[in-house]
Amino acid sequence: MELWKSISLGLVGGMGLLLYGMYIMSEGLQKIAGHRLRNILSTLTHNRLTALVVGALVTILFQSSTATTVILVGLTSASIMTLKQTLGVILGADIGTTVTAQLIALNVTEISLPIVGIGATIIFFSKRDKYKRIGQALLGFGLLFLGLKIMSDTMHPLRDAPFFKQMLMSASDYPLLAIAAAALFTFLVHSSAASVGIIMVLSMQGMVSLHSAIYLLFGANIGTSFTAILTSLGSSREAQRVATAHLLFKMAGVLILFPFVTPYAALLTKFTSSPGYQVANAHTLFNIGIAIVFLPFTSYFARLLQKIVPERQDKSWDAEELKPKFLDNKLINTPSIALGLVSKEINHASDQVFEMTTSVITIFELSSVELLDKINKKEDYLDVLYKAITQYLTDIMRQPISRQEFYRSMSYMHIVNDLEHIGDIIEKDITYIASCKIARGCKFSEAGWEEIKDMHKHLCDMIRMCNLALFSNDKDLASKTAKMYPEMSRMERHLRAKHFNRLKDGTAQSISTSSLHLDLINSFLRISEHIKNICQEILIHDNSQNYFSHHMNDDLDREEDLTESITFN
Repeated sequence: MELWKSISLGLVGGMGLLLYGMYIMSEGLQKIAGHRLRNILSTLTHNRLTALVVGALVTILFQSSTATTVILVGLTSASIMTLKQTLGVILGADIGTTVTAQLIALNVTEISLPIVGIGATIIFFSKRDKYKRIGQALLGFGLLFLGLKIMSDTMHPLRDAPFFKQMLMSASDYPLLAIAAAALFTFLVHSSAASVGIIMVLSMQGMVSLHSAIYLLFGANIGTSFTAILTSLGSSREAQRVATAHLLFKMAGVLILFPFVTPYAALLTKFTSSPGYQVANAHTLFNIGIAIVFLPFTSYFARLLQKIVPERQDKSWDAEELKPKFLDNKLINTPSIALGLVSKEINHASDQVFEMTTSVITIFELSSVELLDKINKKEDYLDVLYKAITQYLTDIMRQPISRQEFYRSMSYMHIVNDLEHIGDIIEKDITYIASCKIARGCKFSEAGWEEIKDMHKHLCDMIRMCNLALFSNDKDLASKTAKMYPEMSRMERHLRAKHFNRLKDGTAQSISTSSLHLDLINSFLRISEHIKNICQEILIHDNSQNYFSHHMNDDLDREEDLTESITFN
């Protein structure tokens, strides 16, 4: 009884160290990669061979093809990557998971404690974030293999337990059961690397035969795709196709190799007599084989997936539109990628603001109540986006993020706040002015109307340039756009004076619409001020310097640096 208690505690503790080590190692490597991770995934995956390499490297960072596939699901759902791009990355991700297996075969577990010591020393004695991240990655790497070593030492007495050994050795007699059990375990721990590590430990202890280990490896490879399938539920069809692709690749590989397990095992024994290397090589060759077979046919496979997972036929506007288009909560724990999604969502919100701003003039031209309702609906959608983006950014800032990522998050907070203010001005002021004009049945004077249209045209030009600067992070264009605000301010004063002259001359239409006219051009000016604020945010935000926003200007004498109370990783 004491033996089983000791074994149970050792296995649980070893598994905990292994999973925690993988987590902090992945976190440290992600921080080292930073914002480059999203750029690499979106730009270097157009060629299938480079996509294969990128998939392998990213999976080494995450120590899990499951995590890589979940990220691909999110990026595809946000339209940052296409299905065809992700297929090569998925195949590369499967190869990336084999690196850990090869390291285990090299008995890296024996030097796990020194690695933990080196990593911890770097973390505690280094003052620079860059070196602390390297120390965190080393610490996680050491804990991963220390966990495996504890599990290996714990299971050593089980070699003399006939029942346990016979049960594992007989796995080859029930291959489907072995595959199902390994798949379920891999799904529960969310890591094929952990499952493969345990299978290797069992093999190195002589508790499972090579045949049994191969069947268990099949299950581990299939189980790693289940998490992505669950993650894709409720996402776009393209994201569901990515998750399905991962499952189909694994299932196809197992079905192809399943009848040839015996000759496959014989081939592996010719390479080496070491059980650890045999299992590691079995895992590596299986995933390389899948990549060789399917990589040339990714285009055809993408078309097949479109038939397996077709587009939805009935799309309700409310169901599809009144929610964020790009944000994915499952990627919040990868801040560099999550902030990329926020950037796309803000661009989407700015497009809504532009459409609202350009269409308001038509309401006054046509006295259209229907168009008025459409603009109010767009403002409701903008409110949804504002709340979703703000909450998403808040959740990101609760993660262990770098100083640069914090500055970027705060910049996005201010930009989305200005976009929301523009929407409020349109809904609460301009549409109210339009409603009053329609209800009274009055018209602006001909000269006054031409002035309003001219100011509106300048406003639309300003917001169009701002959106382009925001999309491309073009500081020169942002500077040029911000300099248009003084011109808008002068125009508003000039048009106000001209309107007063018409009142002085007794123009009847100007008298009947005076308050509406003045409120409308003032609303245009206030919108242009928020556009200027967005452009200044683009200009002020410098990734390499301390963040300082124009929103802090009014409080300089009584506000301390925002970053003083923030702890960065």
